[in-house]
Amino acid sequence: MRSDEEALVLSGATGGYREFRPAAALERHFQCIWSNALVHGHGASLAVVPDGCIDLTWIAGELIVAGPDVGVAVSPIAAAGTVVGIRFRPGAAAKWLGLPMSELVDSRIALAAFWGARAREIAARIGDQETIATRMRVLQEALVRIAPDVDAPAPDMGFVFNVLGTGSGGKGMAIVLDRLDMSPRTLRRRCEEAFGYGPKTLDRILRFQRFLRLAQASGRPRLAGLAAAAGYADQAHLTREVRRLSGFSPAAVLSQIRA
Repeated sequence: MRSDEEALVLSGATGGYREFRPAAALERHFQCIWSNALVHGHGASLAVVPDGCIDLTWIAGELIVAGPDVGVAVSPIAAAGTVVGIRFRPGAAAKWLGLPMSELVDSRIALAAFWGARAREIAARIGDQETIATRMRVLQEALVRIAPDVDAPAPDMGFVFNVLGTGSGGKGMAIVLDRLDMSPRTLRRRCEEAFGYGPKTLDRILRFQRFLRLAQASGRPRLAGLAAAAGYADQAHLTREVRRLSGFSPAAVLSQIRA
């Protein structure tokens, strides 16, 4: 991991990121379709931080499976340009790719490794388009044709994601185990299949994402207040976790968000 924070740009702090509702035929499988027009020419690299999700992205003419991540993924901005992506619902990626997500942790793998020529053909059709809107349309049209042959994910992992994502006053794990009537071992196995890692790691990542949302929504927040609101034990706990998951100090995260 690179130590010079100035050379890294936090994902979401640069470019023009936009999310849209997926086509109706894809809503059981995907949370959203998105685009990000990244800034060229300043020599920095983009730091993509863990978010508990798996995305299918079109970048530089190729379809890539991105995530699940437990650490920061760094890529040069100048090589990225405009990225188009679609985000799987919890548990859906395993159905579309045919393997547990634990086999893909911290990976960026060409979709062609799973789908062969079909993936290359879809990527080429997307690349033939001149606008972001038509690229997203072509991607969705291709997935709509495939969707009838793919089972929708079970709702249990979506429930886990939502409960842990809200924090639930520190009782999220207990709520999940009670409502789903699962043993801790079964929950861990199901989470590893759906997210790539167990529920404790997912909880850490989603707490970090709460910190990012709170930081973006606040004017000039104090770190101690953000730590408490996001569910950290104290500011030192926040600092350790943010460093571990993003490569940034909390102060550097706030600086980039405000820039």
